[in-house]
Amino acid sequence: MNVMVCLLRGVNLAGHHKVPMEVLRGLCESLKHCDVQTYVQSGNVVFRTKDRDPELVARRLEGAIEKKFGFRSDVIVRAPSELRDVVTRNPFAKRRGIEPGKLVVTFLPKDPGPEMRVAVQAIKADLEEMHLSGRELYVYYPDGMGRSKLAGMVDKALQKSGTARNWNTVMRLVGMVEKLESGED
Repeated sequence: MNVMVCLLRGVNLAGHHKVPMEVLRGLCESLKHCDVQTYVQSGNVVFRTKDRDPELVARRLEGAIEKKFGFRSDVIVRAPSELRDVVTRNPFAKRRGIEPGKLVVTFLPKDPGPEMRVAVQAIKADLEEMHLSGRELYVYYPDGMGRSKLAGMVDKALQKSGTARNWNTVMRLVGMVEKLESGED
């Protein structure tokens, strides 16, 4: 069986698009996924599945969420090897003083293409630092993301196509994936 990581966009933010994690787990199980686990309330799901096509998994889960909750949430899927590659490509990995809670990875559903890359690279950051690599955008917010104007500009440049997770969450998901792959529960 294949292990997959699904990242939901825009759920449980400021009381909007509420998706209880226990209901999300049940929804995934109804789609024939097994050993379903969620992490925090922002829509992170890891499971085993017989499905091999990540796009099909995403479309089915998006449809099930829309049917159950009445709104559409984009679902971005990564295979374990892709998630590990995100860790390997971290441009901040060798830098001292990087706080994991202030390092954010935005996962995109597909390669952003030349126009979107130019739009992202044109953004002028104050203290923040950005690196676009493949289907991920790494941003370090030294003063935190809460007051930064950059987050809104990035969202606009990416045409709201991605979903962001801080580094602590990324690493927790890697740990969950490794446990599922090794057969631990």
